[in-house]
Amino acid sequence: MSSIYDFEAEEISGATLPLKRFHDRVLLIVNTASKCGFTPQYDGLESLHRAFAPDGLVVMGFPCNQFGGEEPGDANAIITFCRESYNVTFPIFAKVDVNGPSAHPLFRWLTREARGILGTRRVKWNFTKFLIDRSGKPIRRFAPFVPPEKLRQPIEKLL
Repeated sequence: MSSIYDFEAEEISGATLPLKRFHDRVLLIVNTASKCGFTPQYDGLESLHRAFAPDGLVVMGFPCNQFGGEEPGDANAIITFCRESYNVTFPIFAKVDVNGPSAHPLFRWLTREARGILGTRRVKWNFTKFLIDRSGKPIRRFAPFVPPEKLRQPIEKLL
């Protein structure tokens, strides 16, 4: 695979969505969880989405239960939590694994293309963020402890 547009993902509703639908957009892909210490980052992610969507940014949430069982809910519980607790309007996808043999192909590719500190591939925890440019190329990975507000400048450079 040469770009993010070669992949598809299952929306939280269960429909399959080819990511080529987001061609020529800047993407911020985040593995999320509703019971994580970083969960309040939903506010910052939503703020980025609302501020920059008119310029071409799409924030994409991929719930993951691989870290401390912090996303135990089903699709309905996840989307209800996101909307009611954080007024999330950006796309939320079906729960995925981001590491290991059952990792979603998108995350296998992202972790190969945008490595972590010291070249690590594994996603370390929920709310790891991957910034993708308009050509579908991963530009940078941000650790979970990096708040969404710190991504404003890198996003603006790509828009």
